[in-house]
Order: sequence, then structure tokens, then C-alpha cells
Amino acid sequence: MSYIPIITARKLIPILQRMGFVIVRQRGSHIHLLHGINKNIKITVPMHSRDLAKPTIVSILKQAGISIEEFILVVRK
Repeated sequence: MSYIPIITARKLIPILQRMGFVIVRQRGSHIHLLHGINKNIKITVPMHSRDLAKPTIVSILKQAGISIEEFILVVRK
């Protein structure tokens, strides 16, 4: 498994937006995003004040259909 950078939700959401996701709504501390082209891809990001855990990041990426390598390339830009 590749190195997964630990980031906060505030940094993850703009990355997902660059990858084609749009914020649909926020309910409490969770942001719901929908893919702009493929409307079947829906993800939820917990907006807490701490860093996201690695398993949470992996789960979000898996739901979004984004590989870890692709995610790392976008984070480093």
C-alpha cells in the first residue's frame, strides 16, 4: 500500500472538488458531495476539527472511485 498523506477534511474537500465533485449539502458535521458527471457517485466527508484517520481517507477514496496513487498526485500539486 502506498503512503497516504494524513489531511483534514478542510483540505480534502477542495481536492475532491478539483477531481469533479460538487458539494450538494451539509448536514451537521458531514459534507455530502456528488460527482459532477457521474451522478451515481455520492460520498460523505466528516467535517471534524481533527485530521482524518487513514482508514477514513481510504474509504472515501474507494467510494469516490479514486486510486491512492491518483490521490497522492493531486495532493502534491
